[in-house]
Amino acid sequence: MTSAAPRVAIVHEWLVTYAGSEKVLEAMLRVFPQADIFCAMDFLPEQFRGNLKDKRIRTSFIQKIPFARHLHRHLLALMPFAVEQYDLSGYDIVISNSHAAAKGCLTSAGQLHICYCYTPIRYAWDLQFQYLAESGLLWGLRSIIARWTLHKVRIWDARTPFLVDAFIACSHYIACRIKKTYRRESTVIHPNVDIDKFELGEQDGDFYVTASRLVPYKQIPLIIEAFRSMPSKKLIVIGTGPLLNKCIAFAPPNVKVLGYQPDHVLHAHLRRARAFIFAAEEDFGIAPVEAQACGTPVIAYGRGGATETVIDGETGLFFYEQTSAAIVKAVDDFERCRVNFDRNRIRRHSERFSTERFCSEFQEFVSQQWKAHCKSIQPRGSA
Repeated sequence: MTSAAPRVAIVHEWLVTYAGSEKVLEAMLRVFPQADIFCAMDFLPEQFRGNLKDKRIRTSFIQKIPFARHLHRHLLALMPFAVEQYDLSGYDIVISNSHAAAKGCLTSAGQLHICYCYTPIRYAWDLQFQYLAESGLLWGLRSIIARWTLHKVRIWDARTPFLVDAFIACSHYIACRIKKTYRRESTVIHPNVDIDKFELGEQDGDFYVTASRLVPYKQIPLIIEAFRSMPSKKLIVIGTGPLLNKCIAFAPPNVKVLGYQPDHVLHAHLRRARAFIFAAEEDFGIAPVEAQACGTPVIAYGRGGATETVIDGETGLFFYEQTSAAIVKAVDDFERCRVNFDRNRIRRHSERFSTERFCSEFQEFVSQQWKAHCKSIQPRGSA
């Protein structure tokens, strides 16, 4: 970047599960291996630590709260205060890897703050009412407390864009949400997917597959309901989360809910499945790209990040209503044309989202921003 390498800090939300933002964090550390990491708490299991194993990770006071590992999503009101306590004064570049509070870290005029944004806090802004409904918080005292908390979080969050010098959006869909919520422009750099971990499959199985964290907005029960209406077709559900027991109890005989499975089991199912079913309105959605890396077509809800990762009619099919009837129709349409999907073409499309591509684009963006920042703070009259 410059003759003197800048000191870099990465502010991550929290390390509890290994999901999309943690995979992006690992890629960021490939670009900046000497970066220090700050996050609210670190309970990431050892098998998922990857290149985090040798990193010193600075956590907040939330780390010491009893049961924080299991209650972290209920501690949202504490996150703004926690992130403001990180002492980042010793760094030149601060990169916040943010879907909630991380971008609210405090920096000075001499520091460059770049935010990789997955979404404005979804449950505090336009998805508040969906969050309240899914959490059973539409009425009563708990609802009042939740609404007041989200009101205060919005007030805090509304000022955080002023702390950021440059935004990166994880998708064009999120770039629009950043513009609407924060009135800021952003550059789109899609998240990385470890394409090399996935092998081209034969799609010789007689089943469909979906894989996800089992949380409400992923709409896994809706997919199960659709296959209840298609008893001759099989569905495999892979993943764990708060809705696991509900999904197991709700599943008809033609649906198998496997819960958490190691990567080799997930990959084997992705390679053999007829198609991957994806019903969420996702910020980006790594799972559909992983399926396509196996050459597997994706039947996806045609809103959100999936519209940027799936090509309708070439690498998958879209449905446009989050209803079981829409999924049933999409599966029927797919059955009629599935021989037309080219597995090699689908695999080549997935390579657009490789880790190498992400690292190259991310490094170039930070380099350009750093050069512009150094020029902006250079004293007048200096060479």
